[in-house]
Amino acid sequence: MTTEMHSTSDRDAFSRFYGVIPAGGTGTRLWPLSRAAAPKFLHDLTGSGSTLIRATYDRLCPLAGDRVMVVTGTLHRRAVKQQLPEISNDNLVLELEPKDSAAAIGLAAAILHRRDPDIIMGSFAADQVITPVEVFQDAVREAILTAARGYIVTIGIQPTHPSTGFGYIRAGEGLDIDGAPNARAVAEFVEKPSEDVARGYLRDGSFSWNAGMFVAPVSLMLKHLEANEPELHAGLTEIAEAWDTARRREVVRRIWPTLPKTAIDYAVAEPAAAAGDVAMIPGAFTWDDVGDFAAIGRLNPAAENTELRVMGEGARVYSENASGIVVSDTKRVIALIGIEDVVIVDTPDALLVTTKEHAQEVKKAVEHLKASGDTDVL
Repeated sequence: MTTEMHSTSDRDAFSRFYGVIPAGGTGTRLWPLSRAAAPKFLHDLTGSGSTLIRATYDRLCPLAGDRVMVVTGTLHRRAVKQQLPEISNDNLVLELEPKDSAAAIGLAAAILHRRDPDIIMGSFAADQVITPVEVFQDAVREAILTAARGYIVTIGIQPTHPSTGFGYIRAGEGLDIDGAPNARAVAEFVEKPSEDVARGYLRDGSFSWNAGMFVAPVSLMLKHLEANEPELHAGLTEIAEAWDTARRREVVRRIWPTLPKTAIDYAVAEPAAAAGDVAMIPGAFTWDDVGDFAAIGRLNPAAENTELRVMGEGARVYSENASGIVVSDTKRVIALIGIEDVVIVDTPDALLVTTKEHAQEVKKAVEHLKASGDTDVL
């Protein structure tokens, strides 16, 4: 094949690419900043001046142009439209209620397949922080060319520490794909490990973090969904057939509440990997899913000569021998004296005080408030 034919094929693959942004979840470990009505993807958590969903969209635009679809809850329609006025109503997919990632990503795939069965979709969560953007985009380009060869492609993140909070991907042999020199087969997906196991993964060198990024031909994605979750596939197909018609509202209201809840990893990625249909592109970029307030501290460099990060427009904070992070959504004065690694989140109706070490446990407070009926602050 000539170089010219290669480039024509490459252009064809890129022209088939459609970005999909699942924007769900409330980020309970970031309460009380992140709530059901204002989840973490609608916040600027990096001090960049851009919300997480806006940054996600901006990363995808150079690759997809205006071919971007957002899947989010009906509650977030207005906020998402404010953040992304470029998104047309046809490409704003609203969920009546959360049904986990297989339903969200599967519905996007089914709608896009109905419009054009040759589309290659790339699914990238709305609440991740990635730098540098150019390195991420290069990895996605390799993923698109690999997907065009008939693979579901995931982008694996090089582990920086033995995390027990992420699933892992074990890479297999290299694949010989033009324009994607880093493409490798995926041997298996593995669940969140214990710390000892995670240390072993780090030493092994063939394991990457699973960041939930998938690039795949929509036809292949739906083939595996049908094989592993036939009930979910049938429901999503019926919704997709009605999506661009006057029957959309009636069909969605009838079908969506009946759909089973499951993650895309279980419904598609893991069984597809067992069938030899999954490839991986290693992501040599910095990635963070902003899972708790300790992550926000990492993502917002401290001011010169201080270890205290302060976020919030007009935040009024006095500190003396204090370290940690303060997020203020009020005009209340917050004074910290002689306290280390503290996390303080001050909002008009709820105050959180914890430490970085216990930041992951904020979710327990949310669960307790829900159980006790204090849902007005959730």
